[in-house]
Amino acid sequence: MSATDSEPEPEPEQDPEPELDSESKPESEPHPNTALTGLPPSAKLVYKVLEYEGSLTQEELAAESRLCSRTVRYALGKLEKAEQVDSRVCLQDARQSKYQIVE
Repeated sequence: MSATDSEPEPEPEQDPEPELDSESKPESEPHPNTALTGLPPSAKLVYKVLEYEGSLTQEELAAESRLCSRTVRYALGKLEKAEQVDSRVCLQDARQSKYQIVE
């Protein structure tokens, strides 16, 4: 065989781009509160509003979250059942309750 009749050399194999696994991601993101994971979105929103604004009445929560009062009532019930929110009598109006996050 002569040099001109030889077969072309195969190209060297290249490694495919490494796939990113969810396990290999850096843990830079904060972990969400695991007690909130099973709750509906309205309860999570009410929790966040309480987190940012502090203790509020149901009416104030409805205004801040822009949810209807019935949805806020439902969300507060779910949060109280999950022991994430506590209620106390409002000092300005004893007919209302103030809701706050359990510490």
